Amino acid sequence: MESKLTPERTLAQDLAQYVHNPLDAVLYGFGWGKGELADSPGPRAWQAEVLRQIGAHLQNPATRHTPCQVAISSGHDVGKTSLIAMVTWWALSTREDTRCNISANTGQQLQTKTSVELAKWMRLAINADWFDKTVTSVKVRDAEHAEEWRADLVAWSLDNPAAFAGLHNFGKRLVFILDEASEIPQPIFDTMAGTSLDENTEILILICGNPTLGTGPFIDCVFGRNRHRWLRHVIDSRNVEGTNKAKLAEWLQDYGEDSDFFRVRARGLPPAAASAQFIDQTLIDEAQRRLVVPSSRDPLVAGCDFAWGGNDENVIRFRRGFDARSIPPIRIKGEFTRDPAVLTAKLAEVLTEDYDGEKLAMLFLDSAGIAAPVESNLRQLNHENIITVNFGAHSPDIKAAYMRDCIWMRMKEWLRKGAIDKHPDLAADLAGPCLVSDKQQRVKLEPKELMVKRGLDSPDDADALALTFAFEVPPKDENRYREQHRHLPGGELGWMAV
Repeated sequence: MESKLTPERTLAQDLAQYVHNPLDAVLYGFGWGKGELADSPGPRAWQAEVLRQIGAHLQNPATRHTPCQVAISSGHDVGKTSLIAMVTWWALSTREDTRCNISANTGQQLQTKTSVELAKWMRLAINADWFDKTVTSVKVRDAEHAEEWRADLVAWSLDNPAAFAGLHNFGKRLVFILDEASEIPQPIFDTMAGTSLDENTEILILICGNPTLGTGPFIDCVFGRNRHRWLRHVIDSRNVEGTNKAKLAEWLQDYGEDSDFFRVRARGLPPAAASAQFIDQTLIDEAQRRLVVPSSRDPLVAGCDFAWGGNDENVIRFRRGFDARSIPPIRIKGEFTRDPAVLTAKLAEVLTEDYDGEKLAMLFLDSAGIAAPVESNLRQLNHENIITVNFGAHSPDIKAAYMRDCIWMRMKEWLRKGAIDKHPDLAADLAGPCLVSDKQQRVKLEPKELMVKRGLDSPDDADALALTFAFEVPPKDENRYREQHRHLPGGELGWMAV
């Protein structure tokens, strides 16, 4: 005779049917419209959409065992931490031996906000008695699975990044969550990504935050170079149920729609200019959209930034007047940096190439690394239109500290009228460097070593473009131009602009 199902077993079976449907699970599992949720008929609209997307990913056999990556950037008080709690509850309640790792930008955020919100939703759930909750973990009460079926709140550490994300759960379900992720550095993101490679495993990565910084891995995931790999949501607090609309209206009146204060705290957008960011995002965005037509007299120039090997790339970028978009950049993997012959061959090809009927007027080479043998080889091949640029040399302009600072200063000014392509590497590189203190109040960019410590890549693309501003290159047919304009005051100097 078939044994009678206990209420506990019936509940488990009911929840199991939502294993790939987090939205319906959340609608079923909480007392919406009652008690503490009396004013909430269900998840907020944007929360429901995220839950629906996760469900669609899992319900599709073609994507189920590929990582579902969700990135959410928002203004204040939209319910990000509540969503994290709902997702954690659904993940643990609908599949046995699910493992979750949750972190936040600070240990205080993790303990005083994330953990508290998680405890609240676990308490309100229909199966609240399933869980043992502490400040640092949620465990399912199952003697046989107590250590495998759980969520852990773990503070990240640059000294030991694997302590946060160093786990696998082959063939089951694995969830990584970052709360207030804007200020979490690149090594933590890298470690998290590196542990999400298990086959036949349901993997969910959820990152949420207010975009307090204008650069970094969180910004890359939502707005930058990695955005194509994420399901992205940008949530404006004004459009969310339950937010304080009167306070938001005050902010709008006091600060303005496009102020950094309002962009970050209300609109869920990164600041247009970080506190020390040298080139702001607005300048980059406008240069990406701008249409320009270069003058027929503008010389074609190129800059080559040499890599130091590893993940860096050797990058060649082209510019003709205000147009740095028409000719695509050339990238050579950093591993070839050890062989000057490879780079010599490629640069010789660039110097002899015909670009819509035009030859390269000047090639600027970063003097670091293998620049010396490459330059020597090119000159032996009778290429004389080459200039090496020492980034560390003193600046020819008193407003900048070193040569690299000078050419970046010139490039920034050029961006106000110039046009660039939309390659995410260039955009990220331009926005990356910050200013550092200088006693003489000159432009002085942070060294690449400091950028790496902040979790940013070496700005190879931007340095290649900046090299094209190192020295003035006269326009085509300069002698004829000088002859035609010698009678004008200052006419001979008319071409001398970078």
